[in-house]
Amino acid sequence: MISKLSYLFAIMVLLVSGVSSFGQGEGAKTAAPAALTPAITAASTPVDLARAAFVAQGGEKFKNIKSIILRGSVDLYPPNSAQSIPGGFIIVTAGEKGRIEIDARPAISFKQIYNEQQSYSSLPNVQLPPMSKFGMSVLTKFDQQGYQVTAIPDKKKLRGFRISDADGNATDFYIDPTNGHVMSFLINFNGYVFGTENKKFKEVEGVLIPSSFSQRIEMTQGAFFADYSVKDIKLNNPLGDDVFAIP
Repeated sequence: MISKLSYLFAIMVLLVSGVSSFGQGEGAKTAAPAALTPAITAASTPVDLARAAFVAQGGEKFKNIKSIILRGSVDLYPPNSAQSIPGGFIIVTAGEKGRIEIDARPAISFKQIYNEQQSYSSLPNVQLPPMSKFGMSVLTKFDQQGYQVTAIPDKKKLRGFRISDADGNATDFYIDPTNGHVMSFLINFNGYVFGTENKKFKEVEGVLIPSSFSQRIEMTQGAFFADYSVKDIKLNNPLGDDVFAIP
């Protein structure tokens, strides 16, 4: 069971780091970064919604982030368990490169590195796809050739849209129509449904970053939850090549 949880949690962290643009403000109503988010109306098309979410996230500042370092704590909840497994995490990204470390020993402990050419995992047989394929990172590509933005049903008060690439990889986004903030997104991967819900945001250097969020994986034996709290955020710091060196 621990091995399977480690694999699923590794994928969850990958999807979290998918910009990785995350990481003062309280609640989902934090003021959007500098650019004025386009108004969302009943007539807004899926592309309009994607553009509003992109601008609310920070627009070109969001798109042109050179590096992100996130540190914080995470509580893991195995299926059908009210008892959490506490741990810490660090996520470092630079373009397509990424490094993820989780320490929730003795239950889960691993390291994942992707350097654009190859990947490494400290867990045997856990190889994950490039982090550019899913999650928040695809929001920066909504208007690029090879990507398609389509309609999906809204969810309660949130407006929905889907961004898909030419290979069929897709992320479903749900945004707050009052400010364009991405409040949740869903991903189907390897037969599992992964959901992320954002609770609080911080604005860092003009980029909107979730500082408190949860994730859920639907499994046959129940749902696996993870609650994240980001304690430290650094954007655009110089990074040495050794950060993404494969052991």
